[in-house]
Amino acid sequence: MFTFGGLKKKKGYKIFSMSSKDQIIAPIQEELINFEPYFKKATKSDLPLLSNIINYILRRKGKQMRPMLVFLTAKLNGDFNERTFHAALTIELLHTATLVHDDVVDDSYQRRGFFSVNAVWKNKIAVLVGDFILAKGLLWSIDHKDYDILGHISTAVKDMSEGEILQIEKARKLDITEAVYFEIIRKKTASLLATSAAVGTCSVTTDIEVIERMRLFGEYAGMAFQIKDDLFDYQKSNVIGKPTGNDLREKKITLPLIHALNQVGSNDKSRILKIVRKRSKSAADLREVRDFVELQGGFTYAEKVMHEYVEKAIGQLADYTESKVKTALIGYVNYISSRVS
Repeated sequence: MFTFGGLKKKKGYKIFSMSSKDQIIAPIQEELINFEPYFKKATKSDLPLLSNIINYILRRKGKQMRPMLVFLTAKLNGDFNERTFHAALTIELLHTATLVHDDVVDDSYQRRGFFSVNAVWKNKIAVLVGDFILAKGLLWSIDHKDYDILGHISTAVKDMSEGEILQIEKARKLDITEAVYFEIIRKKTASLLATSAAVGTCSVTTDIEVIERMRLFGEYAGMAFQIKDDLFDYQKSNVIGKPTGNDLREKKITLPLIHALNQVGSNDKSRILKIVRKRSKSAADLREVRDFVELQGGFTYAEKVMHEYVEKAIGQLADYTESKVKTALIGYVNYISSRVS
């Protein structure tokens, strides 16, 4: 049986633990501490309502996985500098803006176990706050003449928008294939980690080949990250700070279900798709789809593909000599596949 909340150790895969978390953060501990003032300064506003909402968001920040990736890729490829902080800031502002917008798009009223911005201040305010945060990030890059970083950020915004729209389109038709699924998650999710790695690297070097290598590292890590998230959505209990079963409720067909549907005949496929098409799904409906996916090996297959992306990401580091930073990056991508939240 496929189990959530941890993956069985396999040959070649390191399982994330508290000690390995310390190992990931250790090379950039000081930089993460020094990063805090940048974020607070960049999101400052004189409008009381906007200031209150920004403070609400800041108090509920996540793990800062993207700034961590910016800092680690910078340290791996050159000398850490002020531009590296700028790169991390624009990435974190973009990420924060997309989270606020995503909750509106997905009609989600929880974020990391707390009410989302749209749940407290309604959709109109949430959209405007997301726009404000995104604009602050773009303006920061312009003000500091970080035009190369701005180029990567702008591409990420375009890709994420296209990925989201493509997913919405396919949710209406329910005709998604594996190839389309990978294109969706590459643009919607992986593009931001790819951009994090790229801007971290370009903050310390102009070598196009090195920047592209790190961009691919981030992209492969991002693909694994999203597949892990898609597996989370089938959990029986909520341990990740947001409601589970949302993908099925929103008619989003992800890799576990795509694989399962490809294993059966037209009758079984029609039966499951009929449930997915329902406007309102009961707990029994969600259980039936989950049991179907498990029976057809969908979870096992998705886990296998996720680990393949982990290995591809680690492969991008093969030419680097051993160091604490390289070890941290390997730990970073292994954490993505073994996290429990």
